Amino acid sequence: MRAGGAVADGLIVLLAAPRSFCAGVERAVEIVEKALEQRAHPVYVRKQIVHNSHVVAALEARGAVFVDELDEVPHGATVVFSAHGVSPAVRAEADRRGLAVVDATCPLVTKVHAEARRFAGRGDTVVLVGHAGHEEVEGTLGEAPRRTVLVADVAGVAALEVEDPERVSYLTQTTLAADEVAEVVAALRARFPRLRGPGSDDICYATTNRQEAVKAIARDADVVLVVGSTNSSNSQRLVELARRLGTPAHLIDDVRAVRAEWLAGARVVGLSAGASAPPRLVDEVIEVLRARGPVTVQERAVAAEHLQFALPPAVRA
Repeated sequence: MRAGGAVADGLIVLLAAPRSFCAGVERAVEIVEKALEQRAHPVYVRKQIVHNSHVVAALEARGAVFVDELDEVPHGATVVFSAHGVSPAVRAEADRRGLAVVDATCPLVTKVHAEARRFAGRGDTVVLVGHAGHEEVEGTLGEAPRRTVLVADVAGVAALEVEDPERVSYLTQTTLAADEVAEVVAALRARFPRLRGPGSDDICYATTNRQEAVKAIARDADVVLVVGSTNSSNSQRLVELARRLGTPAHLIDDVRAVRAEWLAGARVVGLSAGASAPPRLVDEVIEVLRARGPVTVQERAVAAEHLQFALPPAVRA
């Protein structure tokens, strides 16, 4: 925390729950750790395994080598695909280069990929709701590039041109804000009354739970802090959600990013963390606040998460 300013006496910290790591992130990190234990070094990881600088730095310290593209990986080496998934073209390139692939794609992203193939296979135009350039979106687009179009918002829906308005389906990026997606889907349904979608929501349970938890703290907080890296979509959505509810909110990579002026006059601080942020970073924020004055922590839980995903065969003991 930057120097200057005093935390108000009797500061209350409203701690959102669930927060921090989700099952998909825990699985992805464990996959890299297992690969480092089991395979000859170096182990390469295409893109950030999850979107958090602290997670990446910790795995680099253990020997993981992060690369942007597969042409940086030596022939025959081990490469881990990130939790965000990859397109079939990336998988084909890995095969051509003789790479030993360990796939850490989140199973909930794999579900979206399967839906894209199914919808495109029946002749639909597949509308993917998501943010251009995000790795998850790039991977999903790659499943059926000739039949998939990307929209980010309601304005994008208005500009859509499709081959057959009677055959349109939609999918969504898993880390979007649920209320914003609902607006886009409603606009799609207004334009294409026969619109079809996935059998279950594509926005993952962890994203939804963390958004509901932020709602539970934001209305009673003077300011909300969300721990997460700037390239974390689900973390950014938490900040935006708190602001839409009328509460000042800030994304922090760790406690060093907290600015004292954000807390000036605050009596209640809301605290959460994106699904890719390590839990210890939240603990560190609380400890620094406690070092500056009396703090009462009140956890507000909206859901309990018990889901676990099995590791892929490539790294199972």
